[in-house]
Amino acid sequence: MEAGESASYMFLVCTFATLLLHPISPVSHLIHSGLYRRALMGLLVGSAVIAIVLTPWGKQSGGHFNPVITLTFYRLGKLSFWDMLFYVVSQFMGAIIGVGLAAYALRDAPGNPSVHYAVTTPGVFGNVGAFTGELAISYILMTAILVASNCETLARFTPYLVGALYTTFITFESPLSGMSMNPARTLGSAFRASCWQGFWIYLLAPTLGMLVGAEVFLWARGGIGPYCGKLDHDDGKRCIFRHGYAGSKSRILISSGNKNE
Repeated sequence: MEAGESASYMFLVCTFATLLLHPISPVSHLIHSGLYRRALMGLLVGSAVIAIVLTPWGKQSGGHFNPVITLTFYRLGKLSFWDMLFYVVSQFMGAIIGVGLAAYALRDAPGNPSVHYAVTTPGVFGNVGAFTGELAISYILMTAILVASNCETLARFTPYLVGALYTTFITFESPLSGMSMNPARTLGSAFRASCWQGFWIYLLAPTLGMLVGAEVFLWARGGIGPYCGKLDHDDGKRCIFRHGYAGSKSRILISSGNKNE
C-alpha cells in the first residue's frame, strides 16, 4: 500500500509538472507568472496528497508515503523496526516506479528539459538556502501532523492540514529547494533524470527537521508520545501502529470512530 501511494504521488507530481511546464502544453502558455504556476501546482499536489491519504489504502497504511514520516513515528515508538524498514523500502521503490509510469504514460514528455521529471534541486540561494528551507518546512509539517492528529477536535482534519501545507510550501518555498520534504520523492525524480545535484540535502534536512519536530513535541507534552502513526485515525481499518500514549497513566481514544484499541 505504501509503495502504491508513493507511486501514485510521483505519477501525479510528474503529470502536473508536465501540464504546467512542458512547452507544448496549453496551460504553460496561459499562465506566465511563476508564482501563479507554483500556486496551481501546489493546489494540485496538495489535493492529491489529501486524496491519497483518504483512500482505503491510505487509511489502512497510515498514508505516509514519506520515509522520514515513517522514521519519525518509529522514533516515537509507533512502529516495530521491521515494519519501519519495509515501509521505507516500499516508499523508495514506489517513487521510482511512479516516475517511470509517468514517463511511459506521457510518452516521456516529463523528460523534456523544461520539466526534467520534476527534479528537486537547490534554488536561488544554493545549498544553504535549500537546506534551510527543507529543514524548516519539514519541521513545520511534522509538528503540524503530531499536534493535529493528537487533538480530538482537529484529528479528522489532519489530511486537509497536510494538503494545505503542501500547497503553501510549493507556492512559496519551492524557489529555495524545489519543495521535497521527502527523500523518496527526490530519489524518484533524480533516478530517472540522472540528476543528483544536492541530493544529500534532501536526505539530511527533512530527516533532521522532522526528528527535531518530534523531540519538541515530546518535550512540550512531558515525554508523552502520540497516540498512533496514522494521518487519518477516524476509521475501523486494521492498524499495525502501537496505540496508546506512552508515558500516560491511561489509554485514551482520540476519536470515537476508532475501533483499533
